[in-house]
Amino acid sequence: MEIKKREKAYDGYFKIYELTVEQQGNTFTREQFDRGHAVSALVYDTVQEQYILAKQFRIGPEAEMIEIVAGMVDEGEQPEESIRREIEEEIGYHVDKLEHLHTFYSSPGGSTEHVELYYAEVSEQRSEGGGNPHENEQIEIVRFSAGELQQEVFQDAKTIIAQQWARLHKK
Repeated sequence: MEIKKREKAYDGYFKIYELTVEQQGNTFTREQFDRGHAVSALVYDTVQEQYILAKQFRIGPEAEMIEIVAGMVDEGEQPEESIRREIEEEIGYHVDKLEHLHTFYSSPGGSTEHVELYYAEVSEQRSEGGGNPHENEQIEIVRFSAGELQQEVFQDAKTIIAQQWARLHKK
C-alpha cells in the first residue's frame, strides 16, 4: 500500500485528511482522523491505597465516563512531561513514580492517535484538580480500592487496558 496524495479535508478542533492510496494496481481514497499523540496513566495513591480516576463528559459517546487520567502531548513536550502535567491538572497530584507500560494505537483503522500508557504513584494532593478551565474541562475525581477497580466495568479502551495490567501485576 502506498499513499499517493494527502489533502486536508477538515481543519477545526480536529483535523481530517483525505488520502489517495494505491494498492495492487487499485487506487482509492480513505479519510484519516489526525488525532495526534496522547498520554494516559493509571494513578495509584500510595497513602490512601486507592486508584484515582477521572469522571468527565466525553463528546464521542455523549455521556460522562470514568477513565484513567489522560490528555494530549503539547507541542515541544515529552510524553513524560505531558502525563505529569495532566495528572496535576486533572486530579491535583504531584507524581512520585512513573513507569511506562505500553504504547498503542487507539483505533488504527482510521485514526493517527497513539497513546503512551503509564502507571503513576502519587502521595500528595497539591490542588483540587478538576481539569483546565480554559479547555472547558470539568473533571470529578473518582477513587477505587484495588478490589473495586477490578470489579468496575469500564467502556474506555485505555482504562480497560490499565485495569487488565493491574490485574496481571496484582497492583
